[in-house]
Amino acid sequence: MTWKLRLALLPLALAPLAAGQVAFEKGKDRVRVTIDGRPFTEFVFDAVNNKPYLYPLRSASGKLVTRHYPFESVPGEDTEHPHHRGIWFTHGDVNGFDFWGSDASQKGPKQGRVLLDRIVSTEPGEKAGAIVTDFRWLAPGGKVLLREHRRTVFYAHPSLRTIDFDIELTAGPVPVHFGDTKEGMFAVRVGAPLSEDNGATLVNSNGRKSEKNVWGARADWIDDYGTVEGERMGVAIFDHPSNPRHPTYWHARAYGLLAANIFGQHDFLNDKSRDGGLTMSPGSTLRFRYRVIIHPGDTAAAGIAGLYGEFAKTK
Repeated sequence: MTWKLRLALLPLALAPLAAGQVAFEKGKDRVRVTIDGRPFTEFVFDAVNNKPYLYPLRSASGKLVTRHYPFESVPGEDTEHPHHRGIWFTHGDVNGFDFWGSDASQKGPKQGRVLLDRIVSTEPGEKAGAIVTDFRWLAPGGKVLLREHRRTVFYAHPSLRTIDFDIELTAGPVPVHFGDTKEGMFAVRVGAPLSEDNGATLVNSNGRKSEKNVWGARADWIDDYGTVEGERMGVAIFDHPSNPRHPTYWHARAYGLLAANIFGQHDFLNDKSRDGGLTMSPGSTLRFRYRVIIHPGDTAAAGIAGLYGEFAKTK
């Protein structure tokens, strides 16, 4: 079933939770997010795909900015990396288990899973709305390595689509080690029109442009802008100053991947003597905060630097 048909069926499958500028409709394995009555995204947490993700993502004008694949095949669109789904948060080496290459088609003996424990609350509102969720990170045998508590906030705005992610990871009864690998961690997979390979522009907070200059570099934020159905627009990710090891390294690719990852130093710095791994003691926590903004215009026109400054001041 294509995403278009699935969306057409949603009103029959979902029960509305509340009205307002930011509203939610809850289904069996997802929560649909609407802004001013228009579809924005779906927060999906079905067990089949081994991790939660947000897909699809739209601009304020209603244009899709995320890749269709693996949900739908579109001519000219890349079909590699089936685990790249909208927005997601996982890592490729957690106690030796892979939570990044997590698609069901990539079955392996070391594949981890991130499954929903519960939807704690849905909080619709006139200016913003939040979904609060709890997840568990499971080793292949079912052992819980991490508990994740996530607050995802969606904002109503005439021209921007903004999402805040506040993620707290708590280690289980044994130490949890995040290994040094570029395969992680907080990521967005944009559609073909927003890939550098198709003429889009990657730029970071230091003014560097293109994959060869932003990949593996540390920066407060990264922005990716291009033209989607005749409209200039972009997708930016902000790394909050309170995050561990801020500013993060960026696993940003010309084919359309944008990912913040503090755990890949030997890859990013091309130095095998470096180890960016980190070990959490049992019961300890790590907190990560990110903001994603889908904006009209290029980086300068959208005022991305100023928008980051506002985010950096939030507590």
